[in-house]
Amino acid sequence: MNKLPPSFYQRPTLTVARELLGKFFVRRHKGTRFVGRIVETEAYRGKLDPASHTYRGKTKRNEVMYWGGGHLYVYFTYGMHFCANIVTGKEGSGEAVLIRALEPLEGIDIMAKNRARTRPKRTNTTSARRNLTNGPAKLCEALLIRREQNGISLLGDEIYLLDAPPLHAAEVARSTRIGIKNGKEKRWRFAIKGNRWVSR
Repeated sequence: MNKLPPSFYQRPTLTVARELLGKFFVRRHKGTRFVGRIVETEAYRGKLDPASHTYRGKTKRNEVMYWGGGHLYVYFTYGMHFCANIVTGKEGSGEAVLIRALEPLEGIDIMAKNRARTRPKRTNTTSARRNLTNGPAKLCEALLIRREQNGISLLGDEIYLLDAPPLHAAEVARSTRIGIKNGKEKRWRFAIKGNRWVSR
């Protein structure tokens, strides 16, 4: 499988959000490789979107969202959680896609240790794995994604995405976004239908 090229990310955000489904998210850390299949995303569309961090313009916090598509934007929320986003579009667009959930595939035992609050006794079963990465904060905790990863290029070797065959339209669910106050009517959340790792 090949890394996704810059041209994949530098397209309209809704297109990227849908087509990220099924791709493989890879994180390398101290000799461990974590791999998860992307099963749920949400699009945030800059000045067109009152729920976006860039709706009111550029700040020190959201600066990475204005970089060209193909970077990781990591933010801290609720005073305790990190969330990871894929920057999309051309430089200056201020748009990104939140990675809401992954299906864990590789490095699962270490993910479980990183998710100290979960502590599943058996990590080789579907039920034990399901709670590791089925939410944006959970997956960052499991894959050790923190403030230091903000701004990383997805063309490098620390965090990157691998290509996979596109999903058929019938495999994709579309709905309103979760946990926001403004722009709740936007149907900019995408998920793989029936996948057990989609967030609840």
